[in-house]
Amino acid sequence: MRMNREKRFLRIFKEGCTTIWIDRETGVHYLFVQSGYGGGLTPLLGADGKPVIHKPEE
Repeated sequence: MRMNREKRFLRIFKEGCTTIWIDRETGVHYLFVQSGYGGGLTPLLGADGKPVIHKPEE
């Protein structure tokens, strides 16, 4: 459990209705696309089919 007040997710990219978020605890990148009243969230995958994992610089 985190004790500090820092937000867990960090938005690193936004273009139109597409954003990429990083989970600061796991380093996993997520792709979020919003369309009208709906949207979808999925882990961002690399060319090898594995989730993109990179912790942001502190």
